[in-house]
Amino acid sequence: MDLTSIIGNIAAIMTTSSFLPQAIKTIKTKNTDSLSFPMYLLFVIGVGLWLIYGTLNNQMPIIVGNLITLVLAGVILAFMIKNNINNKKGGQA
Repeated sequence: MDLTSIIGNIAAIMTTSSFLPQAIKTIKTKNTDSLSFPMYLLFVIGVGLWLIYGTLNNQMPIIVGNLITLVLAGVILAFMIKNNINNKKGGQA
């Protein structure tokens, strides 16, 4: 494995693992009050586009890293949407 691949793999691991603590906390507490919906929405779209880019260019670090990140950030975004719907139903909009 060359230096470029090593750096790419390390970068993918670091950026992907950065979402793990927030995903675990959100899954445990189901609380998303302090999180920015626009930020997560834009981020999930961006990560999805990176995943497409990596797939089109056959770049495994980009594919794997962004696939895992998409799942983690997508879980957080799904909780945010669910909480928003529940708050509106409960009259807490």
